[in-house]
Amino acid sequence: MSRSSLRIIAVILTTLIIVVLVNAFDRLPASVRTQIESERAVFASAQNQLQDAQSAVSRETQADSAFFSALAVSRQWPGFFEGAKGNLQSARRDLDELSDLEKHGHYRDRAHAEHLINDERALRTAALARASNVQSEAAHWLERERHLPAELPQMERDYQQIHGFDLASLNAAIGKAESDWPAKKPDLETRLASVRALQTSSDDLWRSTAASRAAATSGSLSGADAAALLNAADELKTSAASLPKQAADLETLSGQLYDSWDKILVDMEVRGFGSSRDYDQKIRTVRTHDGTSTSEEQWVSVTPSTYDAMRNDLGMAIEQKPAGKFDSEADHVAQPAGFAYIASPSQGSNQYGYWDHHDGRSFWVFYGQYALLRDLLFNRSYRPLETREWESYRTERSQGHTYYGQGDSGAAAPKYGTNGTATQERYSGSTYAKQGGFRDSPYASRSGSYRDSPYATPMSRNREDDHSGKVFGSHPRPEEPHAAPPHSYRPAPRAPPRSFPSGGGGRRFGRRGR
Repeated sequence: MSRSSLRIIAVILTTLIIVVLVNAFDRLPASVRTQIESERAVFASAQNQLQDAQSAVSRETQADSAFFSALAVSRQWPGFFEGAKGNLQSARRDLDELSDLEKHGHYRDRAHAEHLINDERALRTAALARASNVQSEAAHWLERERHLPAELPQMERDYQQIHGFDLASLNAAIGKAESDWPAKKPDLETRLASVRALQTSSDDLWRSTAASRAAATSGSLSGADAAALLNAADELKTSAASLPKQAADLETLSGQLYDSWDKILVDMEVRGFGSSRDYDQKIRTVRTHDGTSTSEEQWVSVTPSTYDAMRNDLGMAIEQKPAGKFDSEADHVAQPAGFAYIASPSQGSNQYGYWDHHDGRSFWVFYGQYALLRDLLFNRSYRPLETREWESYRTERSQGHTYYGQGDSGAAAPKYGTNGTATQERYSGSTYAKQGGFRDSPYASRSGSYRDSPYATPMSRNREDDHSGKVFGSHPRPEEPHAAPPHSYRPAPRAPPRSFPSGGGGRRFGRRGR
């Protein structure tokens, strides 16, 4: 054989040896194969444990069938065992796939194998936990039956707690709320009846179990009667815990009718870059109770989708709950802050203010006691509204739309919301404005300075310009009677909460840590 042929054969043999060696080592790591082998043994043990638990419960329920048949909970146990078996069947499928990887898998399959091992363990553990819970529950009920007389003192304490619970405070609160808010009377009566029913049904249950309790004391009660008495004891225990909570919740609910509140989006900020951006909103919550208004401000982190959904709503009430409604009935359609407190022109007035008629036109004026509420809602820059603007607002609201109005110049610019002329004036000191947010508005001045915008408040322009009052629509606006002069706004400091007494109540501003 020639020397060249020998060289070729040597190369071929070397290649084959390398291939064999690579194939020999290209398999799942030994540690993973050891885990698979261990899981097989543990799985087999789990199957036996599940079968043993089901058999034990079956023997107990058959031995005291009258007792367990009267327990509603025992009828759920077969389903729990079936669920446990289903878990093991899923675990078996994972093991079968692991066995195949053990034989034919490669090193690159390690991550997949480890995932299957973890999944199989979780399913097996869940199956045994279900079986163990059923077994423990069956033993618990048997223990209670054997020591039935010991249940009676607690049963009596629970009944006495329910029977002696005083509903006078709740009855008075509901009675007052029904008188003050007649439209809520049917709802409140239904809720109150459910609370009173806890006492009524507990009295009935206590009387109906008198004979069973006497028999249990003498140790002569067993089977279905024992189960019925234990069920009654549990019902009383649940009612004893539930009655005070339900009564307190209902009294709190009736109290919500006396409060109005608004959540106003007063600032927005995006921090960071790319996927590391943080989206924050500053929410002012304004609450009014018995003519006293308070306010709290807080920065909150929101998701990008939430931020985008409210991108156009700066200065708007993003949630509003009027007096006479529950918190769960709050309006979540954004609206210009403060509009919800204005009466219809046909109504003329309400507890917050009235329509004032001057020179053939009508303007809404807030009563003096609600001056703080007005300032908080309009960010200390309230311009009395005309009836036509309120009517346009109501038309949009009736259709479920957000009303953004029209700028005072009568041009295409909106008046409210992020792009609104009124908003750019009221929130010029906000973080959003300082970061150039208003410059992105299609209605902002092209120079980048809001001072040069045709929609800017007169006092924000050059001091030599005409500082005459702004106009509504195309008509000059007369001096507004009873209206407070406009104020400049300075954003709440990012500092610990403080209180600002004013008028009928305080104003509180808070800022979460950043």
